[in-house]
Amino acid sequence: MSDPAFLSLEKLTLAYGDTVAVKDLDLSIRKGELVAFLGPSGCGKTTTMRSIAGLLKPQSGRISLDGADITRVAANRRSVGLVFQSYALFPHLSVFENVAFGLRLKGLSGAELESRVGTGLKSVGLTSFADRKPAELSGGQQQRVALARSMVMEPKVLLLDEPLSNLDARLRLEMRTELQRVQRETGVTMIFVTHDQGEALSLADRIVVMLNGAIEQIGTPEEIYNRPASAFVADFVGFENIFAVENGKLRAGNGPIELPGPLPHDAAGLAWRPRMVTLGSGPFQGTVRGASFSGSTREYLLDTPLGALKAEVDAAVPAHAAGTTLAFDLPVDKAAKLERFN
Repeated sequence: MSDPAFLSLEKLTLAYGDTVAVKDLDLSIRKGELVAFLGPSGCGKTTTMRSIAGLLKPQSGRISLDGADITRVAANRRSVGLVFQSYALFPHLSVFENVAFGLRLKGLSGAELESRVGTGLKSVGLTSFADRKPAELSGGQQQRVALARSMVMEPKVLLLDEPLSNLDARLRLEMRTELQRVQRETGVTMIFVTHDQGEALSLADRIVVMLNGAIEQIGTPEEIYNRPASAFVADFVGFENIFAVENGKLRAGNGPIELPGPLPHDAAGLAWRPRMVTLGSGPFQGTVRGASFSGSTREYLLDTPLGALKAEVDAAVPAHAAGTTLAFDLPVDKAAKLERFN
């Protein structure tokens, strides 16, 4: 028996004026899960997050949290925390006062306030920074202040809008670890919005891939990465060779192409990552259009009867010059089977 839903969205439709951004969305999230909303700009992920936070009134549908209907509950009474992409820290207040701000609005003071803020700063490793102003902090430290400010309010759900997008590559890696640690130690249900598939794969327990205001696929990082359900999801997670299947053959620009061996009878399409392509042997021929070296691998762009094809090989394999004709194969047993070709 699966765990009961802690946060539930039922037939949720969200609109800006006459423009529908999300339509009839159903989603259940378990208590203590770390879930990523993943997709390109305009797919509806931030709009959905705003509705959970209470910043956008649904056109129709229902939002439930911990057994209570919060669809029409005001944002400040939902027990939902929100960390904005810009952090939204008060520049004239110290780190301590930034974290204490929401607690003071709730009427906390004295020893209880000191204790809650101290615990929050300790949870993100900023105890010694309590007297500093935001301008004296790095981007990663500001991010942690914003996280602590939300956490001290003891929300049932914590929402993060593109939480790592303002950080450089090294700080992003550090903050991924920090978010996982805080979530693991507190057990808070956490949802973060991102367009970065690497971020979603490395952080989330489950990923909700969205497109055009609808859910394309929900799954664990391993399921999304290895078994994409549609051509869109496959492309989004790095399958660069994607083909529709019709009548047991691949659909290509120059006509249908038959692969050695039978294709899955229920596949709408097949997809291969560049490293899944066999280069140097096989029943097909392609001409090298270009090549790139990335240290441990070389990637080739081939002109083939299937159209443009990308293949990746170990860098130790001798390089092939542009114009070289190479044999290749697309092993069916390595391909991802797509349920939908959209």
